Amino acid sequence: MYSFEQLKVFVTVCECGSFSAAARKLKRAQSGVSQSVSNLEIALNQTLFDRSGNWPVLTAAGSALLPMAQSVLLQQLRLDQKVMALDADEEHDLIIAMDESLIEPQLLSRLAVLAEQFPMTQIEIVSASTFDIRTLISEGDAHIGVVFADGTMLEEAEFRSLGYSRFVTLAAPSHPLAQKTSVTDTDLRTYRQVVHRSSTGKELWFSYAISTQVWYANTHQLLLDLASEGIGWAIVPDKLAAPYLANGRLTELNVEYEPEGWVTTVDVIESRQYAGGPVHRAVLKLLNEAFEQHRL
Repeated sequence: MYSFEQLKVFVTVCECGSFSAAARKLKRAQSGVSQSVSNLEIALNQTLFDRSGNWPVLTAAGSALLPMAQSVLLQQLRLDQKVMALDADEEHDLIIAMDESLIEPQLLSRLAVLAEQFPMTQIEIVSASTFDIRTLISEGDAHIGVVFADGTMLEEAEFRSLGYSRFVTLAAPSHPLAQKTSVTDTDLRTYRQVVHRSSTGKELWFSYAISTQVWYANTHQLLLDLASEGIGWAIVPDKLAAPYLANGRLTELNVEYEPEGWVTTVDVIESRQYAGGPVHRAVLKLLNEAFEQHRL
């Protein structure tokens, strides 16, 4: 009978491309990895790899069984996560990761009640970009994340929509684009763009670089400051931009193909590796209440 460990080794060899690379990833001896795969082949009565060359190549049987092995391991992961959740009966800490542009004073005021409601729970609030937060959740380094939707699903997380956020296109009043009554796509491509990009080089689906001249920043606050200096135009959350528009440091551009701005979904994602308790549930309730005004 084969084991979960043997399936894990098999899948890892496929992902890494060699027994030696899989051994390094699994922190095991290469001989142990090779033996584990051989034992799996015996248990299944199938040859999984062609070992005649320098690198192991999946056989037809191996190719057919790989997606099934991956599915079994995913189900095992979900079972383990569920058991962990059932075993845990109290929370000692909770890490909330939020996209930096979604952290507002009103939201922090709501979260402040947790200090009195759960005085013995250590709460950490992390400010990061949406993509970096997805990594934190995926790797179990944060329990709850508040992010902009990007159309991807995380196997390690649950998600639900909280509301919507509107993004606007801005430039300094002295910028040539600010002098136009209507701005076209060609106009935007002509001038330097200041783009939000995560630490891993990812950009949001509606504000990625389209100009041939680009500056990057990893926070929307930096985008506002750079744009207000006349360096280029930028797409930023309207609530974050409001003070800059009010004091005249920035001007909203009338983009002809998106006159109302860009509207994107705000999601809350929850790590399946974490056993949610009363504090977790309280945070979700507060977030849901805080974003009521952001729903269409």
